[in-house]
Amino acid sequence: MSDTGPRAVIFTGTSINHSDARQFLDATYLPPVRRGDVAKVTGQGFDVIGIIDGVFFERAAVAHREILAAMKKGIKVIGGGSMGALRASELDRHGMIGVGQVYEWYRDGVLEADDEVAVTTNPETHEPVSTPLVNIRQTLNAAQTVGLIDHTLTQRLLGIAQHTHYPQRSYLGIIKDAMNMDILSSHDADAITAFCKNHEVDIKRTDAIAVLESIKQFLGDD
Repeated sequence: MSDTGPRAVIFTGTSINHSDARQFLDATYLPPVRRGDVAKVTGQGFDVIGIIDGVFFERAAVAHREILAAMKKGIKVIGGGSMGALRASELDRHGMIGVGQVYEWYRDGVLEADDEVAVTTNPETHEPVSTPLVNIRQTLNAAQTVGLIDHTLTQRLLGIAQHTHYPQRSYLGIIKDAMNMDILSSHDADAITAFCKNHEVDIKRTDAIAVLESIKQFLGDD
């Protein structure tokens, strides 16, 4: 990055932690974005604002007008992964740049509900303590691809996940519920649990890295 000062500020910490993010891009990292945070950094000399993670539902989420105001001042706003994907799908027509698979799903109407990317986090570290539905979707699809489960079972497990409130979503919880509903035998449950543990598809992290790489390219960093 240029020695003239920080040029990119990125709101994250859940889809990817700050330490890991710095392995991809030297930037200023802040916790998941809240209402008012984008407005605060708009006048601080950044060329790019990256939005990956943000608060949801019971806490005030980043406002559309903050992002629009930042872009009006000539700041590039790039989003993906989680809250960034949501806001980019809503504001790409106004110039916000969306990156990654989750953004594309929201943009194309494949996903609609905000809780597809929502998780409960550790309030101090911002690390997730529940599993996002988008990751569950992709992991179950991967299990189907390798022949561990069929399409019908994939959809039934996904249905359980969709009807579970987002703070309680986990692979173990979904599989336990499926056993209680006589959808899974204990043998199949053990095999699926092992697959989810060892082969989880973390699409939010993949998209977070894509956001970092996109910002890096915009800044012209090697």
